Amino acid sequence: MSDKPNSSKPQRRQFLQSAGAATLSGLNANYPPEICAAKPISKTTADSVILLWMGGGMASTETFDPKYLAPFEKGMDPKRILCTFPAIDTVCDHIKVSQGLEQVASVMDKATLIRSYTAPDLGHTSHSRYQYHWLTGHPPSSSSTALHIGSVIAKTLGCKNPVVPAFIDIGESPTFREEQYFAASHIAKVLGSECTPFWVPFPRRRPKPFSNVTLARLKNFHQRNQVIPASNFPHAFDSQSDNNGLCGRGDASKPTMPPPVTKAFDLSLESEQTRNRYGNSRFGRGCLLARRLIEAGGRFIKVTTGTTPFSDWDTHENGHRRMAQLKKKIDSPIAQLVLDLEDRGLLTRTIIVVASEFSRAVKTNQPTEKRSKFESVTSNKISSLNDYGLHTHFTGAGSILIFGGGFKRGHLHGVTADDAPCTTTQAPVTIENLHATIYKTLGISPRLRFEANDRSFFITRNGSGKPIDSLLL
Repeated sequence: MSDKPNSSKPQRRQFLQSAGAATLSGLNANYPPEICAAKPISKTTADSVILLWMGGGMASTETFDPKYLAPFEKGMDPKRILCTFPAIDTVCDHIKVSQGLEQVASVMDKATLIRSYTAPDLGHTSHSRYQYHWLTGHPPSSSSTALHIGSVIAKTLGCKNPVVPAFIDIGESPTFREEQYFAASHIAKVLGSECTPFWVPFPRRRPKPFSNVTLARLKNFHQRNQVIPASNFPHAFDSQSDNNGLCGRGDASKPTMPPPVTKAFDLSLESEQTRNRYGNSRFGRGCLLARRLIEAGGRFIKVTTGTTPFSDWDTHENGHRRMAQLKKKIDSPIAQLVLDLEDRGLLTRTIIVVASEFSRAVKTNQPTEKRSKFESVTSNKISSLNDYGLHTHFTGAGSILIFGGGFKRGHLHGVTADDAPCTTTQAPVTIENLHATIYKTLGISPRLRFEANDRSFFITRNGSGKPIDSLLL
């Protein structure tokens, strides 16, 4: 099957219309990209994606792939530590998860659990490089740029609701030292400004509605331009936020959205009981907002727990106690999001992905990997509870949890070793194949590429991503 269509611009325009692609504008307005692809996949099982991002490196053996429990003992050898929490049963007899995820355990019959996500050696195990790799499906390179999975989906499928941005990022405050790769993976580049993320750093705050004058000017905007470009939306609601610096746009002091859409962002319209089920954390409220935005017609929504160095999932020290706190933060919101979407009949067409850039090990990385200069090294003896836990970056295996959108239910994929360093031993999953699988459910060919300025931008690495059909119904 050829990557390029047999002819030319009229056929490309037809493909753009059939794919629901947006009008091009923004970074390359004078050189709009053309879409080249194999025939789009006609059968789809999903319309929307929610990515729940555990930024910082979520230890898989402490969450979704529990191993032998080594209880804390002062002076113990750290090499004994594979897991610091007991395993608990789930509603699926063949799947266990770590203590602290009881609510997620109760909805595991609706999930596909991948335990064998395996990342390549990218030179240094820095967060930014592996986040870039996961979110774009490509290794970071100084000679080329890759496209964020959210931007690709926004471009090829467009907005479900013309006044709801197709790519929304909730809870992110990217101010850390490695932000160049983060920024690169979150800017739509050749796809146009309408495919950049609409930033919502604080889910409790909602945008102000457009004034009547602005609404009059926009009366026929959708008919003229197919979608409202993201350039009409600020990328943050907080005028003090640093997020505007990433894309150079956005002024939270100005009106932003038509009044009916602002209601989707207003969490006060939910009952106190519902808000309590999601929890009071930024991540919990972000999950509740994601549910409301899916109901309003959201296409791709990313909700993060945060990506601050040595905070959140970046557990370089005090790993056990911090992991207990982190699981409390995510357990109920994830489960409630799944249940609410299912109750509303939306889970069958919405994919929920729970993922992180890499996992954690107790002492050192694999011999082929180079340690980041920011990475700590565990001592030879565990002297206190602060030393107890999994602290070091590890890319040899990781867990990804997926609900809905055509993925199997109660399904377990991949096996990891029961001995340190718990690497993948069966059915490895690479990021290009995972992305290809998600794209397939949405009807997007993994061989799709965008051409601009005499360059090609593939959505999977070299167009080589292959869907993992065993994960799908």
